[in-house]
Amino acid sequence: MADYTITLTDAEVKAFESVTPDIKEWLTNVGQHRAGKAKAVIISNLLSHCNEKGITMATGEAAQIDQAYDLGIVEKSTKIPAPAP
Repeated sequence: MADYTITLTDAEVKAFESVTPDIKEWLTNVGQHRAGKAKAVIISNLLSHCNEKGITMATGEAAQIDQAYDLGIVEKSTKIPAPAP
């Protein structure tokens, strides 16, 4: 498990407080939601690859993501995504 820390200016905190009562919870939810979407895509691509190649798919999400990396179906991103509008 990994923990990440960000730094916000006082103005950013005040702005955030106008849209959520709990900034940490909001940021955690956004991160977990985005990771969940990526996980679903990875596992779907792994399933297709394994079916096409007759490869036994690993059991469990963590093992499946590891398998997708091991098989070269997915790799770490080198691009920073554009900020949301």
